[in-house]
Amino acid sequence: MTSLSSLTQLPQTHIFRKGDVFVLFGELFGRGYASGLVNEARQAGMEIIGITVGRRDENNALRPLNDEELAAAEAGLGGTIINVPLMAGFDLDAPAGEPTPTELLGALTLKTWTEDKLDWAHIEKCRQIGIQRFKDAVAQVMARLEGMIADGRNVYFAHTMAGGIPKAKVFLAIANRVYKGKGERFLSSQVLLDSDLGKLILQNFDEVSANSFQYLIEGSAALRARIEASGGQVRYSAYGYHGTEILIDGRYQWQTYTSYTQGKAKMRLEDIARDAWAQGIKATVYNCPEIRTNSSDIFVGVELPLISLLYALKKENGGAWAEAQWQACNALLADGHTVEEVLAKVDAFHGSEVMQGFRDFPAWPMPNSQALADLMIGTSDEIVQMHTDRKALITDLLSSLVLEATGPLMLRETSAPAGPVLWLNHDIIARQLNELHAGA
Repeated sequence: MTSLSSLTQLPQTHIFRKGDVFVLFGELFGRGYASGLVNEARQAGMEIIGITVGRRDENNALRPLNDEELAAAEAGLGGTIINVPLMAGFDLDAPAGEPTPTELLGALTLKTWTEDKLDWAHIEKCRQIGIQRFKDAVAQVMARLEGMIADGRNVYFAHTMAGGIPKAKVFLAIANRVYKGKGERFLSSQVLLDSDLGKLILQNFDEVSANSFQYLIEGSAALRARIEASGGQVRYSAYGYHGTEILIDGRYQWQTYTSYTQGKAKMRLEDIARDAWAQGIKATVYNCPEIRTNSSDIFVGVELPLISLLYALKKENGGAWAEAQWQACNALLADGHTVEEVLAKVDAFHGSEVMQGFRDFPAWPMPNSQALADLMIGTSDEIVQMHTDRKALITDLLSSLVLEATGPLMLRETSAPAGPVLWLNHDIIARQLNELHAGA
């Protein structure tokens, strides 16, 4: 792929209405992209049905939610949860009595992990067990949905599964150096991906972030056929990441966070949507902007492009409301610091020779470098220190605005999607926000 397929017009079609069904294919956890879409579905009057990834018992066996957990999850979702554990990935799967991939990683050490080898034949057995477990659970969920969704209803399946990092102590220490390390603590992401540990993680990323979308599309085929035969429509969406166009030097330019080790899984996710689209199935991956979430906070510096949204809000005719967002951001900074000063640091970051070398769309995802880590993590640290409260950042405020925009953009565009892969860049995010707050 050498070009972006960006959403450039605010979507006007809206097929989803009261009585239609929104299915969240992934559990709703705290701050994250899914919350914006759920809120929009709720405002449209849709019936909301969710699933759970389940929980692990003391022996790491997967189990459904207990009554207390289920009640809390349903209250948070504002809908019904089908209590069948749908945990994607295979890091904790294995034939009976044999070690799981995560247990195999327990033998790796910080001194030897780059050379340590894994038993790939055994890991493949674990992977197949995990896939079958997940597919069986999808079948159970679809059987429940058959009895919950009447003929003629429109159905929106929102895939939100992502991640797949095994909970191995050795990796947590390595990840801190890959994603947060600068100077002597820097560690090359390519060294990680070239190791057996890295190759295992990439496989698990594929299963969690990408292949689970395919299993959803395949597993819902019978339900989709019934709904469509009775006059309803079925849509699928998923959350991608493949860089974002932001305002740099007064024009929208593509840039990306590096090193995004999940990048290949996100590209696989795009391919799954394209394959479904070619079969006449309306499945769309929305490549969303960088924001701060519970899962993205491991990537120090991923939030830097988000700050440039302030420019876009003004450029896209935000007027008084856009100015108010600048002032709200100013209010979060310590005495002696201004939003203009923060933006100057971000501009210098993007304008640096180091970062220009990473704005290579066809080469994405690229590995990190020492110069990149030192500049990006250092800039991020400097901007955080300019705030009054490290727990109340400009990027928190701007993240909430992006969530507010992506909900209506995705729900409405998915009514009549322009294609299988769409970028939501800062221009369309700002336009959606300015429309929502027109007259404010």
